[in-house]
Amino acid sequence: MEITTPQTFVLQPEALKTYREHLTCSFPQLDDVFADCMTEAAALLSPKGIDDYLAGASRVCMIGRGFEPVLTYLENMPRVARQVGAEALPLISQAVWKMSRTPNGCAIPGFLQTIAEATRRLGSLEQLQRYVDLMFDMMERTTRSIPGFHDTIPSPGMPGLLEQIPFLLSQLSLEGLRNWINYGIHNHGDHPEQQRDFFQLQSADSRAVLQRERHGVLFADHERKLDLYLWAMWLEQGEEKPDLVPYSESFDESRKPQPYFDKLGIRVPDIYDDLNGVSGLDRYRALLAHIAGHRRWSGPVIADNFSPFQRIAIELFEDCRIDTLVMRRYPGLRRILLSLHPTPTGEACDPEAESCIRHRLAILSRAVLDPDYDYGDPDIREFAERFQNLLVEGESETKDMVGLATSFVARTRRQSDQLPNVRYTDTVVDYRDDNRSLWVFTEIGSEEASFDLNEKQVQEADSPEFGLPPRHYHEWDYTTQSIRPDWVSLYESLHPGASPALVDKLLARNTALAARLKQILDMLKPQWLVRVRYQEDGSELDLDVAIRSLIDFRAGHIPDPRINMSHRSDGRDIAVSLLIDLSQSVADVPAGCQQTVLELSQEAVALLGWAIDKLGDEFAIAGFSSNTRHEVRYQHIKGFAEKWDDNVKARLGALEAGYSTRMGAALRHAGHYLDARRAEKKLLLVLTDGEPSDIDVDDECLLIEDTRKAVQELDRDGIYTHCISLDRRADEYVSDIFGQHYTVIDNIERLPEKLPQLFMSLTK
Repeated sequence: MEITTPQTFVLQPEALKTYREHLTCSFPQLDDVFADCMTEAAALLSPKGIDDYLAGASRVCMIGRGFEPVLTYLENMPRVARQVGAEALPLISQAVWKMSRTPNGCAIPGFLQTIAEATRRLGSLEQLQRYVDLMFDMMERTTRSIPGFHDTIPSPGMPGLLEQIPFLLSQLSLEGLRNWINYGIHNHGDHPEQQRDFFQLQSADSRAVLQRERHGVLFADHERKLDLYLWAMWLEQGEEKPDLVPYSESFDESRKPQPYFDKLGIRVPDIYDDLNGVSGLDRYRALLAHIAGHRRWSGPVIADNFSPFQRIAIELFEDCRIDTLVMRRYPGLRRILLSLHPTPTGEACDPEAESCIRHRLAILSRAVLDPDYDYGDPDIREFAERFQNLLVEGESETKDMVGLATSFVARTRRQSDQLPNVRYTDTVVDYRDDNRSLWVFTEIGSEEASFDLNEKQVQEADSPEFGLPPRHYHEWDYTTQSIRPDWVSLYESLHPGASPALVDKLLARNTALAARLKQILDMLKPQWLVRVRYQEDGSELDLDVAIRSLIDFRAGHIPDPRINMSHRSDGRDIAVSLLIDLSQSVADVPAGCQQTVLELSQEAVALLGWAIDKLGDEFAIAGFSSNTRHEVRYQHIKGFAEKWDDNVKARLGALEAGYSTRMGAALRHAGHYLDARRAEKKLLLVLTDGEPSDIDVDDECLLIEDTRKAVQELDRDGIYTHCISLDRRADEYVSDIFGQHYTVIDNIERLPEKLPQLFMSLTK
């Protein structure tokens, strides 16, 4: 889009003089054009942009290539920066400086003259950066050294290429330009004359390759038309039109980029070929219609506690809802969208050899959009009907799609969905965006809030006895030295409460111990504000120093200017998560004891919770148990944002024992919440009475090795893990898992005394 300079902007002489002083350049011709260039720059750039603009011009002036490069930079760069961002200013000036250090300095004027046209055609800073990289790659690959001498021969094709850049960019995408350049270097790199002819478009193969690379619809040729389409068809009156920002699909080799939108604009491919009888321009229209539908009708979804499979399904159901509403508003789009949507067949995916989850979802997507599609699967038929029923009377909402998607995954999931070989053929709907705008990731303290989300979603989950849909975690298989992705299903729920009186009785029974702990706590308790004296700038006057400085001043001495003081925080910055083993074994009464392990753990945790609350540290408490890898239970007892109150005490007093001890997934989930804290030190305490085990695992070492791997992962993320074991034979395995970070309490009756003291020794 053409940008015009406001005609009413006038630059004051004082400002112009200041700007001229900042520009380190003494060419006499500069005085004739500087005022006009700065008037435009001041109208289009921010103060920071102006500083970068003048610094860049000074750098171009220093290369010693005359006035022409400086003039080109001053004239073109304000509009370049306005179009793609002020980051373009240092990018180009640094590129010019780098080029001046090579034998290709004579190409600098031509390079600078291409920047304005390249920016207009490419349309984004990312594309401009790739254009600059492409020019330097060509220059370096065609520059030759003279054997036996330090001198080098400049690129023979670079000047001709720069002359042809405006025409080439009008004919080719950035990918096509790269392919054309690569062909010329590969076939004529060792022949200077042939290279010149190729890059000047004088040779037959040069023109032939150009024709081969010319295909599709270039976004730059139709940007204004697409702007008007978006404005007229999809924006409400007064709504600001988002920028359309092109990208190239060929420079990211690790993955194929997808369209998306954010607060900076809508990202679209720089070229579209015709596909399935749909023109490239109509593909752009389909993409913009789909994204405009998301902007209007989609709501945010909390991403936590959804597995990758569930997220894929939620995205697909929401995409189908948006497509349905788009086609309902403009029926003429139906032909385009269905032509671009793949039509997979049910037998195409072999569940014995590959994961079919994407294939299954693609069939469902086609089924809900195309009433004539023959799919035959009864589950897909049922969910297609449920989808249509939700939209029959209105637009429905995103949360309706969340419940439907989680229910679909629970109904149709198979063991083979875990296979690493995922079928992608006929599953990609290319006019849809990557849905990054759909997801919101929870912040500090959000683990409590997650229990209030989407009651319908909870009811639709495949295990309604739990509070949230399952979260899937990987597990380490030491026999193959590989990760099993999404192997364990962890269900988190809010532990039911009883009466807080039980915990109060436990605390009252340990009054003497609490008194001793309080003495230690008083020494550990942080001093939140510490006075910092002798400051030239501070929050208040330091009277002692100020009076002394006044006496020195009146005595004729130089006074000390540091007469202020400030305060700094000197508090503890610790986040603690306590993970309690609630497996069946903790219901046993150890030899010589009158209480079960669980009762002793409740007593110890009650004292620890009271002690941490007195210190003011952030802490959370959770319990865990397991019934095979499909059912790891994570009981939420206290969250980081919750106070140590009767609600927490009621949950702690209601703890029950049951099932097995699959520890790795519980550690990873506790680490997931702990990692979101902004504390300087993060401590994960594990209270257990035995080694990791589960009823579906025969190899005793398997879960021990997985837990060891989980501890290593947490350590990599900056989370310190310490185990408190109540198993007298723990020395046989606990060091293999936790290294030196463990404590074995042989006399279990002393647990209420030992646990708070251990915490204080770890955090003092």
